Amino acid sequence: MTLEDLVSHALRAAVAAGARAADAVAVESDGSGVSVRLGEIEKVSEARERRIGLRAFVDQSSAVLSTADLSPHSVERLAVDAVACAKVTAPDPAAGLPAADEVCAAPPDLGLYDASIEQLSTATRIDLAKRAEAAALAADPAISNSEGAEFSSGAARVAYGSTLGFLGAYEGSSFSLHVVPVASRDGGMQRDYWYTAARRFDGLEPAQSVGETAARRTLRRLGGRKVPTCRVPIVFDPEAAATLVRHLAAAVSGSAIYRGTSFLRDKLGEAVASPNLSVHDDGTMPGALGSKPFDGEGLLTRKTVVVDRGVLRSYLLDCYSARKLGLASTGNAARSIGEAPSVAPTNLFVLPGSHTPEEIVASVPRGLYVTELIGFGINPVTGDYSRGAAGLWIEGGELAHPVEEVTIAGNLLEMYGAIDMLGNDLTFRGSISAPTLRIAAMTVAGA
Repeated sequence: MTLEDLVSHALRAAVAAGARAADAVAVESDGSGVSVRLGEIEKVSEARERRIGLRAFVDQSSAVLSTADLSPHSVERLAVDAVACAKVTAPDPAAGLPAADEVCAAPPDLGLYDASIEQLSTATRIDLAKRAEAAALAADPAISNSEGAEFSSGAARVAYGSTLGFLGAYEGSSFSLHVVPVASRDGGMQRDYWYTAARRFDGLEPAQSVGETAARRTLRRLGGRKVPTCRVPIVFDPEAAATLVRHLAAAVSGSAIYRGTSFLRDKLGEAVASPNLSVHDDGTMPGALGSKPFDGEGLLTRKTVVVDRGVLRSYLLDCYSARKLGLASTGNAARSIGEAPSVAPTNLFVLPGSHTPEEIVASVPRGLYVTELIGFGINPVTGDYSRGAAGLWIEGGELAHPVEEVTIAGNLLEMYGAIDMLGNDLTFRGSISAPTLRIAAMTVAGA
């Protein structure tokens, strides 16, 4: 049976078992990974999975079950059990499928699959990991050790259907390479990393470039020290800036909004950030890591303007959270096999500014350039923020020396409101992305 056949069979079985409505998702995935350390192979892995999950509705109750046994009899048994579980589950008026006119009619082809993955040999994967690590080790005598390098690739095919008549499928691929060198000097030791990830194999950065960038990032951390406690401008490099977007994603999730656990509750239409900040979520970007033609409930993915020049324009919603809030879904339902849909961003990113990263650093007379954040000191209800940080001290508009063992603290609403410069260096390295950005002032707790 194809995945579409499995989904159709599960839906028919659910209706026959007494469900008033149902939806199902089936996934077939293959993943490969290799890791090396100091030129030696440490691990070679291959994994394959084929599963189906079924959600059945009985009156206002529902249940979700899954199985890896895809025989017709097992799928029929799954449907019977899902209906039985739904009958003893507490009713929830907000649960249910989308309206019939909301589901997409013709899912677009977003170019998410690279067929070259089918010819990618284990030897090639090993060679790429070895070359990335070798480039890092050759960059400087101070780098004589490594936590290793890893190359991973995977492909998946997803089919989703519902009793509304929707049945669709798409496939996607992904490739990634990362390396973690270790440097030593004058009794001190530091580590850092770099990586590249893409839907297409030819979209990866060259292995040598990945290794050399990881080495530069590691070497610049040698000799790190604390700085006195102060309140200064903070510059976040793109990797650190992306964490601020992740916090925003959690705060605009419909589930957090209706539960009252977000500091952005009841702030639609209000200024929640600097006019410099605009944030979009776009699941329609061809070939992007977070793209998909339809979401976990069969709705077309779309571009949603979340923040427009500082004003909160939209939450991210699935059908359930949209009903709880009296709003419409934004096509942000994510689905795992054995779970009900939940809210998740697709490609969430900060629109870039006009400044180069060098110009942003040069604008700071005295401050901190953050390259790594540690810990999870975020209060999602109040937005209070406190995280360990490492990076480079800025003095007179220039990077002066490495900094470690400090904490930066503030409040996310105040931090978003104090973003006064945005870089022109936005790169989509994952599904959540940001350029270099500057926050006018934050507290740095150090020596």
